[in-house]
Amino acid sequence: MDSIAEVREAVKRFPAPEGGVITALDDISLNIQQGQFMTLLGPSGCGKTTLLRAISGFEDLDSGEVRIAGESVAGVPPYRRPVNTVFQNYALFPHLSVSGNVGYGLDLARVSKTEREQRVGEALERVNLSGFDRRKPAQLSGGQQQRVALARAIINQPKLLLLDEPLSALDRNLRQSMQLELKSLQHDLGICFLFVTHDQEEALTMSDQVVVLDHGRIEQIGPPEELYHQPATRFVAGFIGDGTLFSGTIENGAEDPILVTEDGLRISVGIGPSVGTKATLIIRPEHLNIAPQEPDNSLGILDAVLEQSVFQGATRQYVCKLANGTSISVSVAGSGDEALSNVNPGDPIRLAYRRNTPHLILES
Repeated sequence: MDSIAEVREAVKRFPAPEGGVITALDDISLNIQQGQFMTLLGPSGCGKTTLLRAISGFEDLDSGEVRIAGESVAGVPPYRRPVNTVFQNYALFPHLSVSGNVGYGLDLARVSKTEREQRVGEALERVNLSGFDRRKPAQLSGGQQQRVALARAIINQPKLLLLDEPLSALDRNLRQSMQLELKSLQHDLGICFLFVTHDQEEALTMSDQVVVLDHGRIEQIGPPEELYHQPATRFVAGFIGDGTLFSGTIENGAEDPILVTEDGLRISVGIGPSVGTKATLIIRPEHLNIAPQEPDNSLGILDAVLEQSVFQGATRQYVCKLANGTSISVSVAGSGDEALSNVNPGDPIRLAYRRNTPHLILES
């Protein structure tokens, strides 16, 4: 797959309010492939929007380089770069109709009236807004305004479409619907989308590749499944999905290696690294079940106390507390686990997991 954009050793610093500097981008290198849906994911202040603005031309780098379609874009203003941006607030012109907003770039390019009408119509059809061309932005819902911004962005067929948290202002149901629409639109257009969000659900739902950032540095790049099941760092493990993290040292167990935490909790980890290795183990809610009555050497066991049961629609979550005071959750599909039907808050329970299922992260 061909590269459509490349960021090389990008560094960007801003003055800090209390003095000194904030490093928003700390030696970032990134390769964006043609036809990819790539998401920049991370908490507020991690550098994702700064990186997007550097690619679009709204932010100059202190050092490093951005290349698009093989060419350096250093000093090239935003309007001359082969990219378009969909902003968080959509940035629609309130005095222009939907047609006027969508065709604004064509007007600047002095495209003929016939061609303009055809291309505006095609763009509106792609985003399911045919027949809305005469309305003003104030006459549209939030979701419709977002579609107008998308139509305006794709009408000039950019090599790269940049989206800066465009779904954040929508309610939950509409946001989930638009996630699928965006992914479908990207697939139909074949244009590379670079999407910025702090919402892990959006990233996991839509992306081919997710770039997880923290404090201006890339923590991990990979497909959603890899980031969820095989996080490379403790930060990624804690940021992507739900789970309980245990840090400690690998020691020999009676059957398999165990992770021994600082407060003495002993957790079987299956085939593990050498004794003495520092590591972090993540156990996700779906890894756990109630321990069976019959012994099973393939299972690890955690003794706990049930704290509460929470109905969540498609799943039921059981919140438990381990002997060292750590809270851990069990997620069960449907209405719940029959083995817990007679267990009340405060009662002891035994949790079981396949030893080779939880993921072990070695400390460097």
